[in-house]
Amino acid sequence: MTRAFVFPGQGAQAIGMGRALAEAWPAARAVFDEVDDALGQKLSALIWEGDIETLTLTENAQPALMATSMAAVRALAAEGIAVTDAAFVAGHSLGEYSALCAAGSLGLSDTARLLRLRGQAMQSAVPVGVGAMAALLGLDFAAADEVAREAVAAGPRGEICQAANDNDPAQVVISGHRAAVERAVEIAKARGAKRAILLPVSAPFHCALMQPAAEAMRTALAEVAIAAPAVPVVANVTAAPVTDPAEIRDLLVRQVTGSVRWRESVAWMAGPGGVTEFCEIGAGKALSGMVKRIAKEAQTRAIGTPEDVAAAKG
Repeated sequence: MTRAFVFPGQGAQAIGMGRALAEAWPAARAVFDEVDDALGQKLSALIWEGDIETLTLTENAQPALMATSMAAVRALAAEGIAVTDAAFVAGHSLGEYSALCAAGSLGLSDTARLLRLRGQAMQSAVPVGVGAMAALLGLDFAAADEVAREAVAAGPRGEICQAANDNDPAQVVISGHRAAVERAVEIAKARGAKRAILLPVSAPFHCALMQPAAEAMRTALAEVAIAAPAVPVVANVTAAPVTDPAEIRDLLVRQVTGSVRWRESVAWMAGPGGVTEFCEIGAGKALSGMVKRIAKEAQTRAIGTPEDVAAAKG
């Protein structure tokens, strides 16, 4: 069986995530301690005992989800399951940083600081209320892209609306100026979308409005050591494997404004990549659901608790 390790993005956060892993394995506990030290904040206390509204703030959710994923990686390693047992790693949006950290391309402290900055930069790139995101269900990427273009054409010059997340064959998220996204929702409904709903997010991620955040990440990434990953990382921007550190750096900058090509990434891993089992490492099971809709023959496994680790070992 050929495995891929995949890492979740924003939306998977939950109070208490990773706590049982930290209690069961010292190596998992050490992840949260190192992240706390790197950020100069007891992020672990927020994750385990805080309120969901504060945890969901982008600048908190991003490093918190990464820490939870890395705690699971360390727990697996303690039980003899290494990242190098996987043929590929990949992550959804911020999850790409988790994948790079798991594969040894980025150090844990650097990854935590990069994600804190990424969250802050993405939040501050657009004033609250100016941007929006919406999920279009029942339309494929080409149809959603056409809807976004039509919404732009129907509005004032300079408005942006783009297909931001190509999640699976029937779920695409669009992002941009709120007025343009709202127009796109109505157009999508008229085009036969099963559902078209605005998402409860604080900024329009993965579109051209995020360019200030991309520049902030370009500066930050230039100062961080990036090594060749132990296994290839399938990048969001290209839906193809990458191992060259300079290319990884460039792709992480482009990822801020680019579409998350998750459907294509999974299809490539399950097709030419030969992957037959996808292990979702960290909080939630959203990626497992997407994988099953993209690669129906593939097996999926979510690993976020001690019980999950034991099952993976067995």
